[in-house]
Amino acid sequence: MFAKIKKNKGLWLVLTPHLLWIGLLFVLPHIKLFWLSFVDKRSGALTLANYAKFFQSELYRHVFVHTALFAILVTLITLAISFPTAFIVTKVLGKKMKAVVLLAIVLPYWISELIQVFAWMVLLRETGVISYMLQALGITSHNIEFLYKDATIVVGLVYTSILFMIIPIINSLDSLDDSLIEASYDLGGDFWSTMREIIIPHAAPGIVVGSVMVFMLNLGNYVTVTLLGGKNSLWFTENIYNQFIVRFNQNQGAAFGVILLTFSVLLVWVVLKVTGQDMTEAM
Repeated sequence: MFAKIKKNKGLWLVLTPHLLWIGLLFVLPHIKLFWLSFVDKRSGALTLANYAKFFQSELYRHVFVHTALFAILVTLITLAISFPTAFIVTKVLGKKMKAVVLLAIVLPYWISELIQVFAWMVLLRETGVISYMLQALGITSHNIEFLYKDATIVVGLVYTSILFMIIPIINSLDSLDDSLIEASYDLGGDFWSTMREIIIPHAAPGIVVGSVMVFMLNLGNYVTVTLLGGKNSLWFTENIYNQFIVRFNQNQGAAFGVILLTFSVLLVWVVLKVTGQDMTEAM
């Protein structure tokens, strides 16, 4: 009995810092955010006006849809790049080369996202490296501004989030027995049938985890979008920032934040239901 009490006490000692971390930095702020979204800024009375403003404004709805669609697009592009890379790393490369490639994938993420975006700005700005190289090669005779475009934002978001897609897929494919792939070929299967029937189903948990992480990160991204896309990037997080910081309207900003969070959670839930994946098992 005493051993059991001692074991439970030790468990709580381990869990307490994590519970405090989650409670203070995640649960309580979201409760406060949710409460502010239903409070009128001037009178302090409960109201739905903050949410009504979003649904009544064509501009806000357009920016929200634009953000959601581009977050989904970035997730799909990231998956299209990450899956072949993860397959090559786990099933094609030898141990030494695999370690080198993994280091090359992880190394850029040792620096902050802000520095990564600044590096892209040096490359893509009007007087940047790429513009200079195009002129040096005779492809163009004048400077070209690559920044402040939707395509530039997509490139930046894919680059800053690709690690969060590759690692979960690598973890899933690492547990795939190579003999299953060999058996598929021995039974007459080709590359695509093996990929469809064996490899992708086995990697599905990693794909789901990576896709959820990348989508959530991109949907709520602010730094990359603002620096590469400028003030006209049409990303919903900028509206939230403007409400909180520029207009000092925390109530309206909270409503926008709740709308964004609710949409992301519902979309992830729908994807999990459609794909038949269990997030707890996938994690």
